[in-house]
Amino acid sequence: MNQSPPSKPRPAYLGSTAIGLTAVGLWSCLALLTTLTTGIPPFQLLSLSFAVAFIASVLILALRNVGGFSDWRQPWPVWALGFIGIFSYHALYFFALKFAPAAEASLIAYLWPLFIVLLSALGGHHRRIFKQLLGALLGLLGTLFILLQKETSVAQGSPIMGYLAALAGALVWASYSVLNRRFQQIPSSVIGGICGLVALAGWMCHLLFESPVQPNKQQWLAIIALGLGPVGLAFFAWDHATKYGHLGMLGALSYLAPLISTFLLFFAGKVEVQPIILLSALLIISGAIIATSSCTLEKDK
Repeated sequence: MNQSPPSKPRPAYLGSTAIGLTAVGLWSCLALLTTLTTGIPPFQLLSLSFAVAFIASVLILALRNVGGFSDWRQPWPVWALGFIGIFSYHALYFFALKFAPAAEASLIAYLWPLFIVLLSALGGHHRRIFKQLLGALLGLLGTLFILLQKETSVAQGSPIMGYLAALAGALVWASYSVLNRRFQQIPSSVIGGICGLVALAGWMCHLLFESPVQPNKQQWLAIIALGLGPVGLAFFAWDHATKYGHLGMLGALSYLAPLISTFLLFFAGKVEVQPIILLSALLIISGAIIATSSCTLEKDK
């Protein structure tokens, strides 16, 4: 009797969520590595770091004996969603920092984990969201205290434009993270090609709005580290996690990034940590515990 071949097993649910935490951990290194690139214009840094991620992806795919670049043969909506999600978020965030104070703009931009929890609930991905929502709100409050202890930069222009850009960026990233679940059949390796498009778009914006700066040896090393970690591997991990992991839990746990980032900057001697950081840590960790305690083995649809 003929039998159909067994279907490809679905990745472990909680394991996929844990992979998402890898992205959160790598993004925690973003601020520290960025401090080592001081003087490089934002869009130039964006373009160079994503170019590193693209080149690394090409080299890995070229070494594969099976499949290779065939993974990049995907419908245009796959490319459009990835490009809009990744590039638009960064462009809007840079715009926000230019027109609004950094602390306020960063806080608004970091509404995206909360939006992920809300959007995943509206999409019917899971029934019980109260604990995820509470965890995300506690994380947001903890993030507020972290940003309040940082020095606020003086921005020129209309702050309201910066605030709106930061809010739009948060909505873009949250929407991308939730909508990405519809493309579970698409391999995460396609992110490498999207990184190439983001690098190209970033370079065009650099030529239009910035003056080029020649990176020194330390800056090149930081750019390469950014491209391999927070800008490279992190987006591959996030792509996998948003396709197979627990979206509400991912959103709430994402508030660990600014907390870890602050401690990394402190240990590197880049910032002084005020006592209020302990309250921030308590709020964020409590939110993470509450959010994870609500996670069941039931998979999101």
